[in-house]
Amino acid sequence: MRVSDLTQTLSDLGAKATHQARILRAWCHVQPLEQGTTRQLAKDFLPLAIRNALPDLQKQLDGLVTLHSNHPGADGSARLLLKLQDGHTIESVLLPRDGVCVSSQVGCAVGCVFCMTGKDGLLRQVGSAEIVAQVILARKMRPIRRVVFMGMGEPSHNIDNVLEAIQLLGTAGGLAHKNLVFSSVGDYRVFEQLPQGEVKPALALSLHTTDPELRVRLLPRAQVIDPAELIELGEAYARRTGYPIQYQWTLLEGINDSLEEMERAATLLQGKYAMMNIIPYNTVDELGFKRPSREKAVAISAYLNQRGILTRTRNSAGQDVDGGCGQLRARSIQGEDGQPIQIIRRKSRPTNEPKTP
Repeated sequence: MRVSDLTQTLSDLGAKATHQARILRAWCHVQPLEQGTTRQLAKDFLPLAIRNALPDLQKQLDGLVTLHSNHPGADGSARLLLKLQDGHTIESVLLPRDGVCVSSQVGCAVGCVFCMTGKDGLLRQVGSAEIVAQVILARKMRPIRRVVFMGMGEPSHNIDNVLEAIQLLGTAGGLAHKNLVFSSVGDYRVFEQLPQGEVKPALALSLHTTDPELRVRLLPRAQVIDPAELIELGEAYARRTGYPIQYQWTLLEGINDSLEEMERAATLLQGKYAMMNIIPYNTVDELGFKRPSREKAVAISAYLNQRGILTRTRNSAGQDVDGGCGQLRARSIQGEDGQPIQIIRRKSRPTNEPKTP
């Protein structure tokens, strides 16, 4: 379901633009759809046909995504396995500091070799209303002030639905535009379409390497863009919007964690309006890649900062529940009798070990 389907339904019922805006705002803020104002009751501004239709519409919206299982992490995050109306499952992540990471596709066509999400390819697109519904479900659980489109799927491959969701969240949803983060492996459509919208989100780009050939091997079905060109395209968007680009670098032991890689990354990013997020790999035994030591990740971050590149070392939320993107969904599918396999928590980090910055 798309947001445009919802507005068309309301229009067919006789809702004017002001009625639609009031209803959409109530939905986004987890209020009854007939929510009025302190000075105006629903019966005073909504036509009778719309008021009569709202209970069924509320039920339909509430059923777009439902919580299948909740896996809290020790870091304050929680990985959520959500069920769509057709039975497909997707993942969202409640992030520390009032954020949520949402999915834009069931599966993914990019096929990043270190990611569980793309193992089965793309199964279907997630509609814009289903994307917004993930945020609304999260708002029922805790305050949400930041939305990251970095869950299952490649947002640029579902760009119309994602931008429609961003438009609603940045207007009726009341979220600051810089707190809507569009994450992509890189696609020319991103740089063509994002600047045209009323709501211009911040942009995160998955870099992972400076080596064009290695990038193709790691992201086999992504649009082929040389890393140097990708950074130049990102820089143009950053200067246009005033938001720095967040470059993501998933650190894979022995693959993209060499000093030579970091030297090339520092050279490409020198003077750019950008920051680098170093993300040590969230190990998935089935995929064969390894997570480098914490000491190496911190050393890489320190080196890039010394070279003038603002860099942070980040952990993928939910490390302690083995909840890397796609793992919850894969385990639920593999569970016996359709029940999700129990996720065993790892032992907590010793209390005397310093936290990752």
